[in-house]
Amino acid sequence: MPQVKVLIVDDEPDILDLLAYNLEKEGYEVKKAHNGEEALEKAKSQTPDLVLLDIMMPQLDGIETCRRLRALPNMQQAYVVFLTARSEEYSELAGFEAGADDYISKPIKPRLLLSRIKAILRRDQLRNSSEQNVLKVHDLEIIRDEYVVRHAGKTLTLPRKEFELLSYLAARPGKVYSREKLLERVWGDVYVVDRTVDVHVRKLREKLGNEYIQTVKGVGYKFMPESS
Repeated sequence: MPQVKVLIVDDEPDILDLLAYNLEKEGYEVKKAHNGEEALEKAKSQTPDLVLLDIMMPQLDGIETCRRLRALPNMQQAYVVFLTARSEEYSELAGFEAGADDYISKPIKPRLLLSRIKAILRRDQLRNSSEQNVLKVHDLEIIRDEYVVRHAGKTLTLPRKEFELLSYLAARPGKVYSREKLLERVWGDVYVVDRTVDVHVRKLREKLGNEYIQTVKGVGYKFMPESS
């Protein structure tokens, strides 16, 4: 199995050294960046599998850095985990809207961080391989193993969590899922607020239109029924 590449981005050298030390002990290949601009340059050339990204940084903060990372063609499927002293709900939502996969509050406990990273990376290994790889509904085609969506003849490469949410709903047309169930199935044991699902649904609708994911008032969401 190839070595997992982790890029740590923080303007505090002590935190960079602490995290790098613990990650390298666990066998990860670690690169460090002291600010958002440096992180973008290293991400372009090295394509990390996971980015640990501080939010409160001078000049280019973590939210904007994450947006720019997600705009890079080679960073669409990388995991991004925010490290921050801010725990307010609005900052969590801003982070997930920018494309983050997880959100860990400082002060950072190395054992907890390593556990969360392992849980995030384990999701790919635990996917049900028996599920249909290609889903086609009208002018929408979802190719699971390539993380690609084709819509009306146009190929879209969605951020990982948007793709996983769409793929999960589309595999079971007509079935209604609560926000809590979607969080459990798509985000796993990562703690996020319920509104995170709403943010991702809204972004999918912006790209695909409103007809595919329907809101069931007071319950949650469903993919359009097969007969519709």
